[in-house]
Amino acid sequence: MLKRIFTVFVCLAVVGLITISEGQQGSQKESGGIPLAPVKIGDKWSYIDKTGKYVINQQFDNASSFSEGLASVKIGDKWGYIDRTGKYVINPQFENSLRFSQGLAPVQIGSKWGYIDRTGKYVINPQFDGAWYFTEGLAEVEIDYKCGYIDKTGKIVINPQFQFALHFSEGLARVIVIGGKWGYIDKTGKYVINPQFDHTGNFSEGLAMVEIGGKWGYIDRTGKYVLNLQFDGAWNFSEGLLPVGIGSKWGYIDKTGKTVINPQFDDARSFSEGLAPVQIGGKWGYIDKTGKIVINPQFDWAGDFK
Repeated sequence: MLKRIFTVFVCLAVVGLITISEGQQGSQKESGGIPLAPVKIGDKWSYIDKTGKYVINQQFDNASSFSEGLASVKIGDKWGYIDRTGKYVINPQFENSLRFSQGLAPVQIGSKWGYIDRTGKYVINPQFDGAWYFTEGLAEVEIDYKCGYIDKTGKIVINPQFQFALHFSEGLARVIVIGGKWGYIDKTGKYVINPQFDHTGNFSEGLAMVEIGGKWGYIDRTGKYVLNLQFDGAWNFSEGLLPVGIGSKWGYIDKTGKTVINPQFDDARSFSEGLAPVQIGGKWGYIDKTGKIVINPQFDWAGDFK
């Protein structure tokens, strides 16, 4: 199951349901370069700066946001890594690859996943049926259709036991048990918030989005609702704002539930580097925190600035 889900996530260029707001890594301070975002027009991907100017021209078959100064890109049927000039640092050679985090990146060779460093050298040899990136010293891996967690030496820290699992954020990780419900565990593998949700998000700035029966709300780290189940869609909290769906439109609220940007977009994502991707009439552009369009909707997909 995990391998199939990974394929979907990678095809969304790590800007979809999970990775748009996770940790907000790859900032200008971290990498020493200007923030760039991956965008798609037609079947090719490129990178733009915050003015909408192309910095790396259209050439990739898929692309992800920058993290730790590198971005995972696909040419043909292979993935590799580029720097902010568009130069290959690690040549395309992997069946799949995810972002660098804490100095390592998960990559797939054949049917197995392992971890490489920024030189492309294997630090943890390919051996897992699925893998996710490291956060807070741990990474989720799949072995024989069960998910658990390893440390940066490759040692199993939390035994594979979950139907699906994702990375740690603010000390908690979301996992699925048999039966399809999501809950949250700590770094010992103990449940802090019992499985009860149909869908969940990562904790970000103290809140996590959760869904039950088609309605979304936000909980704190104890599992208590801060914003009750009421929204038709939701995204991760970032830079003080929450993207939420109300009916068929998306807008932004603050932590108290107060509307900051009225629902008006066909789709919307979390803020990163002061801008958020929004969709209008089938095309994606970017707004600032006042709701003003800064980069006109023109892309078939748009990712985070990092």
